[in-house]
Amino acid sequence: MQRSSAVPATVVALAMLVSMARADAQQQAPTPTPDLPLWELGLFGGAASTPAYPGADDRSTRGLVLPLVVYRGKVLRADRSGIGARLINTERVELDLGFALSLPARSDDVAARAGMPDLNSLLEFGPRLKVLLAEPSATSRVRLELPLRAPLELRNGFKRQGLVFEPRLVFETADQGGKWQADANLGAVFGNARLNSYFYEVAPQYATAARPAYQAGGGLMMTRLGASLSRRVSPDWRVFGFARYDNYSHAANSDSPLMRRNSGLSVGAGFTWTAYRSAARAWN
Repeated sequence: MQRSSAVPATVVALAMLVSMARADAQQQAPTPTPDLPLWELGLFGGAASTPAYPGADDRSTRGLVLPLVVYRGKVLRADRSGIGARLINTERVELDLGFALSLPARSDDVAARAGMPDLNSLLEFGPRLKVLLAEPSATSRVRLELPLRAPLELRNGFKRQGLVFEPRLVFETADQGGKWQADANLGAVFGNARLNSYFYEVAPQYATAARPAYQAGGGLMMTRLGASLSRRVSPDWRVFGFARYDNYSHAANSDSPLMRRNSGLSVGAGFTWTAYRSAARAWN
Protein backbone atom coordinates (compact mmCIF):
# COMPACT_ATOMS: atom_id res chain seq x y z
CA MET A 1 0.00 0.00 0.00
CA GLN A 2 1.92 1.18 0.54
CA ARG A 3 1.16 -3.03 2.65
CA SER A 4 -0.05 -4.82 1.38
CA SER A 5 -2.99 -5.11 3.55
CA ALA A 6 -4.41 -8.47 4.44
CA VAL A 7 -1.28 -10.56 4.02
CA PRO A 8 0.19 -12.65 6.81
CA ALA A 9 3.73 -11.47 7.45
CA THR A 10 5.60 -8.61 9.00
CA VAL A 11 6.82 -7.49 5.58
CA VAL A 12 3.50 -5.67 5.23
CA ALA A 13 4.47 -3.40 8.08
CA LEU A 14 7.98 -3.05 6.70
CA ALA A 15 6.54 -2.05 3.34
CA MET A 16 4.65 0.68 5.15
CA LEU A 17 7.95 1.84 6.59
CA VAL A 18 9.48 1.94 3.12
CA SER A 19 6.57 4.01 1.84
CA MET A 20 7.05 6.44 4.72
CA ALA A 21 10.74 6.62 3.98
CA ARG A 22 9.94 7.82 0.48
CA ALA A 23 7.44 10.40 1.70
CA ASP A 24 8.85 13.51 0.06
CA ALA A 25 6.34 16.33 -0.40
CA GLN A 26 4.90 16.19 -3.92
CA GLN A 27 2.68 18.38 -6.14
CA GLN A 28 -0.43 17.15 -7.95
CA ALA A 29 0.15 18.82 -11.33
CA PRO A 30 1.45 16.48 -14.09
CA THR A 31 4.44 18.68 -14.91
CA PRO A 32 8.14 18.39 -14.06
CA THR A 33 8.92 19.66 -10.59
CA PRO A 34 12.27 21.33 -9.85
CA ASP A 35 12.23 20.12 -6.24
CA LEU A 36 12.86 16.36 -6.53
CA PRO A 37 15.41 14.24 -8.42
CA LEU A 38 14.15 11.73 -10.98
CA TRP A 39 15.75 8.87 -9.06
CA GLU A 40 17.48 8.19 -5.74
CA LEU A 41 19.54 5.23 -4.50
CA GLY A 42 20.38 4.34 -0.93
CA LEU A 43 19.61 2.00 1.94
CA PHE A 44 16.50 1.29 3.99
CA GLY A 45 16.60 -0.27 7.45
CA GLY A 46 13.61 -1.07 9.60
CA ALA A 47 12.02 -3.39 12.14
CA ALA A 48 8.36 -4.11 12.76
CA SER A 49 6.15 -6.31 14.90
CA THR A 50 2.73 -7.47 13.64
CA PRO A 51 0.25 -10.33 14.10
CA ALA A 52 1.43 -13.41 12.18
CA TYR A 53 -1.77 -13.12 10.10
CA PRO A 54 -4.95 -11.06 10.58
CA GLY A 55 -6.60 -12.35 13.77
CA ALA A 56 -3.61 -14.41 14.97
CA ASP A 57 -2.59 -14.46 18.62
CA ASP A 58 1.02 -15.18 17.61
CA ARG A 59 3.23 -12.29 16.55
CA SER A 60 6.00 -11.92 14.02
CA THR A 61 8.91 -9.51 14.50
CA ARG A 62 11.46 -8.91 11.78
CA GLY A 63 14.16 -6.49 10.74
CA LEU A 64 15.43 -5.77 7.26
CA VAL A 65 18.18 -3.77 5.61
CA LEU A 66 17.50 -3.40 1.89
CA PRO A 67 18.54 -1.28 -1.08
CA LEU A 68 16.26 1.74 -1.44
CA VAL A 69 15.28 2.77 -4.97
CA VAL A 70 13.05 5.78 -5.65
CA TYR A 71 12.02 6.55 -9.23
CA ARG A 72 9.60 9.35 -10.10
CA GLY A 73 8.88 8.83 -13.80
CA LYS A 74 5.88 10.18 -15.64
CA VAL A 75 4.36 6.66 -15.89
CA LEU A 76 6.57 4.21 -14.00
CA ARG A 77 6.88 5.08 -10.30
CA ALA A 78 8.62 3.72 -7.21
CA ASP A 79 7.81 6.25 -4.49
CA ARG A 80 5.83 6.67 -1.25
CA SER A 81 2.77 5.04 -2.84
CA GLY A 82 4.64 1.86 -3.81
CA ILE A 83 5.78 0.44 -7.13
CA GLY A 84 3.51 0.72 -10.13
CA ALA A 85 2.51 2.30 -13.42
CA ARG A 86 0.51 5.53 -13.39
CA LEU A 87 -2.17 5.48 -16.09
CA ILE A 88 -4.08 8.71 -15.35
CA ASN A 89 -2.79 11.75 -13.50
CA THR A 90 -4.83 14.94 -13.25
CA GLU A 91 -5.07 17.65 -10.62
CA ARG A 92 -7.71 15.70 -8.66
CA VAL A 93 -7.68 12.09 -9.90
CA GLU A 94 -4.93 9.53 -10.33
CA LEU A 95 -5.20 5.93 -11.52
CA ASP A 96 -2.26 3.56 -11.32
CA LEU A 97 -1.33 -0.11 -11.24
CA GLY A 98 0.42 -1.14 -8.04
CA PHE A 99 2.28 -4.15 -6.72
CA ALA A 100 3.03 -5.51 -3.24
CA LEU A 101 4.74 -8.59 -1.83
CA SER A 102 4.33 -10.45 1.46
CA LEU A 103 6.63 -12.93 3.18
CA PRO A 104 5.29 -16.35 4.25
CA ALA A 105 3.99 -17.43 7.65
CA ARG A 106 5.03 -20.97 8.59
CA SER A 107 2.36 -22.99 10.35
CA ASP A 108 5.03 -24.51 12.63
CA ASP A 109 5.48 -21.02 14.09
CA VAL A 110 1.75 -20.33 14.59
CA ALA A 111 0.01 -22.49 17.20
CA ALA A 112 -3.49 -22.00 15.76
CA ARG A 113 -2.36 -23.37 12.37
CA ALA A 114 -0.28 -26.32 13.63
CA GLY A 115 -0.48 -29.16 11.11
CA MET A 116 -2.08 -26.99 8.43
CA PRO A 117 -0.46 -25.81 5.18
CA ASP A 118 1.84 -22.80 5.43
CA LEU A 119 0.70 -19.38 4.31
CA ASN A 120 3.00 -18.73 1.36
CA SER A 121 4.24 -15.44 -0.01
CA LEU A 122 1.60 -13.46 -1.88
CA LEU A 123 2.28 -11.10 -4.76
CA GLU A 124 -0.57 -8.60 -5.03
CA PHE A 125 -1.24 -6.40 -8.04
CA GLY A 126 -4.10 -4.35 -9.39
CA PRO A 127 -5.51 -0.89 -10.10
CA ARG A 128 -5.79 1.91 -7.53
CA LEU A 129 -7.90 5.03 -7.91
CA LYS A 130 -6.85 8.07 -5.84
CA VAL A 131 -9.12 11.11 -5.54
CA LEU A 132 -8.02 14.38 -3.95
CA LEU A 133 -10.90 15.50 -1.72
CA ALA A 134 -9.49 18.59 -0.03
CA GLU A 135 -6.36 20.64 0.63
CA PRO A 136 -6.82 22.20 4.08
CA SER A 137 -3.50 24.02 3.73
CA ALA A 138 -0.57 24.41 1.35
CA THR A 139 1.15 21.40 2.96
CA SER A 140 -1.78 19.10 3.75
CA ARG A 141 -4.35 17.14 1.80
CA VAL A 142 -7.18 14.63 2.21
CA ARG A 143 -7.37 11.80 -0.29
CA LEU A 144 -9.68 8.85 -1.00
CA GLU A 145 -7.89 5.69 -2.17
CA LEU A 146 -9.70 2.74 -3.80
CA PRO A 147 -7.26 -0.13 -4.51
CA LEU A 148 -8.41 -3.49 -5.89
CA ARG A 149 -5.73 -6.20 -5.92
CA ALA A 150 -5.40 -9.85 -6.94
CA PRO A 151 -3.05 -11.86 -4.66
CA LEU A 152 -0.96 -14.61 -6.32
CA GLU A 153 0.61 -17.40 -4.24
CA LEU A 154 4.25 -17.51 -5.32
CA ARG A 155 5.18 -21.01 -4.13
CA ASN A 156 2.10 -22.68 -5.63
CA GLY A 157 2.45 -22.03 -9.34
CA PHE A 158 1.21 -18.43 -9.08
CA LYS A 159 -2.19 -19.67 -7.93
CA ARG A 160 -4.59 -16.77 -7.55
CA GLN A 161 -5.99 -16.38 -4.05
CA GLY A 162 -9.02 -14.23 -4.68
CA LEU A 163 -9.41 -10.46 -4.53
CA VAL A 164 -8.89 -7.78 -1.90
CA PHE A 165 -10.49 -4.31 -1.83
CA GLU A 166 -9.24 -1.69 0.65
CA PRO A 167 -11.01 1.69 0.49
CA ARG A 168 -9.49 4.27 2.82
CA LEU A 169 -9.33 7.96 3.66
CA VAL A 170 -5.83 9.41 3.99
CA PHE A 171 -4.79 12.70 5.59
CA GLU A 172 -1.22 13.89 4.90
CA THR A 173 0.55 16.91 6.31
CA ALA A 174 4.06 18.35 6.56
CA ASP A 175 5.84 21.45 7.74
CA GLN A 176 6.87 24.08 5.21
CA GLY A 177 10.41 22.78 4.86
CA GLY A 178 9.42 19.13 4.64
CA LYS A 179 11.48 18.21 7.71
CA TRP A 180 8.48 16.71 9.49
CA GLN A 181 5.84 14.66 7.65
CA ALA A 182 2.87 12.76 9.03
CA ASP A 183 -0.20 10.93 7.82
CA ALA A 184 -3.26 9.22 9.27
CA ASN A 185 -5.61 6.82 7.52
CA LEU A 186 -8.93 5.14 8.18
CA GLY A 187 -10.24 2.30 6.07
CA ALA A 188 -11.60 -1.21 5.71
CA VAL A 189 -10.36 -4.39 4.04
CA PHE A 190 -12.72 -6.69 2.14
CA GLY A 191 -11.83 -10.08 0.70
CA ASN A 192 -13.85 -12.42 -1.47
CA ALA A 193 -14.59 -16.00 -0.36
CA ARG A 194 -11.38 -17.36 -1.87
CA LEU A 195 -9.09 -14.94 -0.04
CA ASN A 196 -10.91 -15.36 3.27
CA SER A 197 -10.70 -19.13 2.83
CA TYR A 198 -6.92 -18.84 2.41
CA PHE A 199 -6.64 -17.34 5.90
CA TYR A 200 -9.61 -18.70 7.86
CA GLU A 201 -10.96 -21.95 6.39
CA VAL A 202 -10.31 -25.24 8.18
CA ALA A 203 -10.72 -28.21 5.85
CA PRO A 204 -12.10 -31.41 7.47
CA GLN A 205 -8.72 -33.17 7.26
CA TYR A 206 -7.16 -30.43 9.42
CA ALA A 207 -9.92 -30.32 12.01
CA THR A 208 -9.11 -31.16 15.64
CA ALA A 209 -11.00 -31.10 18.92
CA ALA A 210 -9.80 -27.54 19.49
CA ARG A 211 -10.04 -26.50 15.83
CA PRO A 212 -13.34 -27.62 14.23
CA ALA A 213 -13.87 -27.62 10.48
CA TYR A 214 -14.93 -24.24 9.14
CA GLN A 215 -15.96 -22.92 5.72
CA ALA A 216 -15.05 -19.28 5.19
CA GLY A 217 -17.11 -16.78 3.23
CA GLY A 218 -16.44 -13.46 1.56
CA GLY A 219 -16.89 -10.06 3.17
CA LEU A 220 -15.23 -7.68 5.60
CA MET A 221 -11.84 -8.79 6.88
CA MET A 222 -11.04 -5.84 9.16
CA THR A 223 -11.37 -2.13 9.77
CA ARG A 224 -8.09 -0.25 10.03
CA LEU A 225 -6.72 2.90 11.64
CA GLY A 226 -3.12 3.92 11.10
CA ALA A 227 -0.73 6.80 11.66
CA SER A 228 2.89 7.49 10.75
CA LEU A 229 5.51 10.15 11.37
CA SER A 230 8.87 10.85 9.77
CA ARG A 231 11.63 13.41 10.26
CA ARG A 232 14.50 14.38 7.98
CA VAL A 233 17.57 14.68 10.18
CA SER A 234 19.93 15.64 7.31
CA PRO A 235 19.72 15.89 3.51
CA ASP A 236 20.60 12.18 3.29
CA TRP A 237 19.03 10.67 6.44
CA ARG A 238 15.41 10.26 7.49
CA VAL A 239 13.94 8.40 10.47
CA PHE A 240 10.34 7.28 10.78
CA GLY A 241 7.83 5.14 12.63
CA PHE A 242 4.24 3.97 12.44
CA ALA A 243 1.42 2.35 14.40
CA ARG A 244 -1.59 0.54 12.96
CA TYR A 245 -4.67 -0.82 14.70
CA ASP A 246 -6.83 -3.48 13.01
CA ASN A 247 -10.24 -4.49 14.37
CA TYR A 248 -11.73 -7.88 13.41
CA SER A 249 -14.82 -7.91 15.67
CA HIS A 250 -17.20 -7.31 12.74
CA ALA A 251 -15.30 -9.48 10.25
CA ALA A 252 -17.31 -11.86 8.11
CA ASN A 253 -15.32 -14.81 9.49
CA SER A 254 -14.97 -13.71 13.12
CA ASP A 255 -16.27 -17.13 14.25
CA SER A 256 -13.48 -19.04 12.47
CA PRO A 257 -11.35 -21.10 14.90
CA LEU A 258 -8.32 -19.42 13.30
CA MET A 259 -9.59 -15.98 14.34
CA ARG A 260 -8.04 -15.84 17.80
CA ARG A 261 -8.24 -12.10 18.57
CA ASN A 262 -10.70 -9.28 17.97
CA SER A 263 -7.96 -6.77 17.21
CA GLY A 264 -4.31 -6.49 16.32
CA LEU A 265 -1.62 -3.84 16.70
CA SER A 266 1.35 -3.35 14.40
CA VAL A 267 4.26 -1.04 15.18
CA GLY A 268 7.58 -0.30 13.54
CA ALA A 269 10.42 2.15 13.04
CA GLY A 270 13.31 2.62 10.67
CA PHE A 271 15.59 4.89 8.68
CA THR A 272 16.68 5.65 5.14
CA TRP A 273 20.01 6.84 3.83
CA THR A 274 20.24 8.35 0.34
CA ALA A 275 23.63 7.81 -1.29
CA TYR A 276 23.00 9.04 -4.86
CA ARG A 277 20.54 11.39 -6.58
CA SER A 278 20.07 12.10 -10.25
CA ALA A 279 20.68 15.52 -11.73
CA ALA A 280 17.52 15.06 -13.81
CA ARG A 281 14.36 16.32 -12.14
CA ALA A 282 11.19 14.34 -11.46
CA TRP A 283 7.84 14.17 -13.15
CA ASN A 284 4.94 14.36 -10.71
